[in-house]
Amino acid sequence: MALIDTYGRRINYLRLSVTDRCNMRCSYCMPAQGVEKLEHKEMLSYEELYRVAGACIAQGIEKIRVTGGEPLVRKGIVPFLERLSRVPGLKELVLTTNGLQLEEMAQPLKRAGVARLNISLDSLRPEVFARITRGADLKRVLSGIEAAEKAGFSNLKINMVVMRGVNDEEILDFAALSIEKPYTVRFIEYMPTLQDEGWNAQSMPGSEILARIAERYPLLPMVGAEMAGPARNFKIEGAAGAIGIITPVSGHFCESCNRIRVTAAGRMRGCLFSDQSVDLKPLLLSLDPYRLQEEIRRIVTHKPGRHHIAEPEAEKITVNMSRIGG
Repeated sequence: MALIDTYGRRINYLRLSVTDRCNMRCSYCMPAQGVEKLEHKEMLSYEELYRVAGACIAQGIEKIRVTGGEPLVRKGIVPFLERLSRVPGLKELVLTTNGLQLEEMAQPLKRAGVARLNISLDSLRPEVFARITRGADLKRVLSGIEAAEKAGFSNLKINMVVMRGVNDEEILDFAALSIEKPYTVRFIEYMPTLQDEGWNAQSMPGSEILARIAERYPLLPMVGAEMAGPARNFKIEGAAGAIGIITPVSGHFCESCNRIRVTAAGRMRGCLFSDQSVDLKPLLLSLDPYRLQEEIRRIVTHKPGRHHIAEPEAEKITVNMSRIGG
């Protein structure tokens, strides 16, 4: 079974949000006043999340990324991941985290069957990190990364959202992380998820990020893996790891997008920057699994060809990243 949309894209990747809660308050993810949290009854139960994931896998999804908010703050996450990792047909179970709880949870996650971790890290300087995250402790995240390595997660991905005038002076510091360690350090363009005024002043094009790195380090292009994300990958000559450039604004990768998303509240959407979504909860009340699978196919069929976030005439859609999962 394969999921093919009307643009000929094979959809084999599900981003599954398990909670809207987060133990950070990153400035690009939520407004200063915070966001209204879902009530417990509004979120999908683990059993419902498992059924959604199973229906997606039955239709051709091969990779699932578990996200939040911060997925590790939800109680019972490790048994859920262990059960999910055993679903026949799932080739890769991965998880995105901010790293604050990794020191305690890295070993259990590895034992549960999580193949790989993506860790969000936007600064290596404690004061800058605290400003971006509104108070989080960088030392805890770095300890979490160390614990993940010890647990056997050798192919860590480190995600840095580059913000001009905020953390762009650290681009070379992050690139250097890939030299001694087998990390894939990914530089992500700042996106207007909150539709804040003047967002484009902070957004640095991927081409400029790459040029800054290339001035210091010789770069070799790499071929992307079949189920890889949207990054264009490079390698510093002689480095143990790699570098990725993700350009959702300046050079959108919509023509190769292979993903769908399910929010913690059970809404499925084909595009992060589309306001079109479908509530799966009524279908989960049915005992007929084929109704859910039919809806998944319908959502894929109507997946937008591309987003229009950077176009002046585009409708302004605020994206609650803590609920959608990025």
